[in-house]
Formats: sequence, C-alpha cells, structure tokens
Amino acid sequence: MASKKKILKKIQIVITNHFDTPEDAFNFFDKSGNGKLSKKEIVKLLKDAEINGFIRGIVSSKLIEGYDQDDDGYINWKEFKVAVDEISKG
Repeated sequence: MASKKKILKKIQIVITNHFDTPEDAFNFFDKSGNGKLSKKEIVKLLKDAEINGFIRGIVSSKLIEGYDQDDDGYINWKEFKVAVDEISKG
C-alpha cells in the first residue's frame, strides 16, 4: 500500500498542476455544489491523483475521518483548506 506521504504528494500534484487555487480544486470536485465533498467526490479526487483503485475507498474514509472537524461525514471548504495547508507543508 502507498504510504500516507506518497498519497498526499499525489493529491498535492493534482491540486497544484490542474487548478489555479485550492478553492478552484474544491469547487471542481464538489460536483453536487453543496459546499461539501462527499466520500464519492473525494474518491474522484483520488482517482485523478492516480491513487490505486483498491485503496481509494480506504483513503477517502481516512481523509474524512482525519479532516472532518464538524463530524458531518463530509469535507467542507474550511476543512479542505486545513488539509491542503498540511499537505503543502509536507
């Protein structure tokens, strides 16, 4: 299984190479337009980051578990920003 560091690096590459800002990335992956990323939307981000299909579900659950501060089962913009800032610090 890929290490957390490798997975986060791949996510960072997708965000920085394909979008002008982290907010643009968030809005792109927020297909429902509800201001929150669901597990399904996070899986799409992971797919674009070339994370192996087998572990996408596990990784998406862990990302929600780790960054969902209001415990609603989604990642909102504020929580996404915290994650991006952490990833950027490497």
